[in-house]
Amino acid sequence: MNLCDIRTIRDIMSIYNINFRKEFGQNFLTNRTVVEDIADSCSDTEEATILEIGPGIGVLTQELAFRYRKVIAVEIDNGLIPVLKYTLSDCPEGVVEVVHQDIMKTDLHALLDPYFEQGSVSVCANLPYYITTPILMALLESGLPFESITIMIQAEVADRLCAKAGSKDYGAITAVLNYYGTAEKLFRVSAGNFLPAPKVDSAVVRIRLHKEKPYQPKDEDTLFRTIRAAFEQRRKTLPNALSAGFRDIPKETLTAIVEACGHRADIRGERLDIAEFTALADRIYEERQKRGL
Repeated sequence: MNLCDIRTIRDIMSIYNINFRKEFGQNFLTNRTVVEDIADSCSDTEEATILEIGPGIGVLTQELAFRYRKVIAVEIDNGLIPVLKYTLSDCPEGVVEVVHQDIMKTDLHALLDPYFEQGSVSVCANLPYYITTPILMALLESGLPFESITIMIQAEVADRLCAKAGSKDYGAITAVLNYYGTAEKLFRVSAGNFLPAPKVDSAVVRIRLHKEKPYQPKDEDTLFRTIRAAFEQRRKTLPNALSAGFRDIPKETLTAIVEACGHRADIRGERLDIAEFTALADRIYEERQKRGL
């Protein structure tokens, strides 16, 4: 069954009386080469388990099922569950498990822990713009040792995830992501490769998670709070931005901390990479500890 064929997609939708649902960001891929390239990028080993978020009608799920040992497909749309039972019927027996849940409400540990005991687990997802950051952060903060996360997202968001410190696209999400792993933009996917065609192009990004984080902050919460403060008012100098985020520390003290980390007082947060943010957060943490905060 060619799930990239537009006529096949429309026939399936007609048979099962389903419509594209904007609230779930449903745009189905119609280019098999793109689907195959995404599937190939998900893991370095065919023995991997793949957590697929938002399988839709199963076009990518099919390709994953013929490449990897196990595929756990989590789908929020109840109307697509019988569709997936039909479209995935030709997949190798026992490889695909469809789970009808909202990934944001799913207990990832309960769902995936047994598979981590058997080998590596990676994530594959085609994420709508409005939910990209929440889902990505939920995966990163889960504490689960994913091998990689391969996601197709809005091209503009992909640029932000892969940006370098000091560039216009670099932001809080970039710095936080760099704490957990390394992001690489694999290729761009034009809007014409989807049904219905979205208004913007997409891109596929692969995030390889650190097996051991290269930077170990004294306190993770302080690190994330420091990054958040630095970018919430990114036009301000770093001491001014930090002053708004850490009101319990005098601005002159924060300025001294910034300078003690080797930066000029007029630097902006967007210039700092994750190593520099970690060093800065450690000094802020020490200062707060000293003050009994």
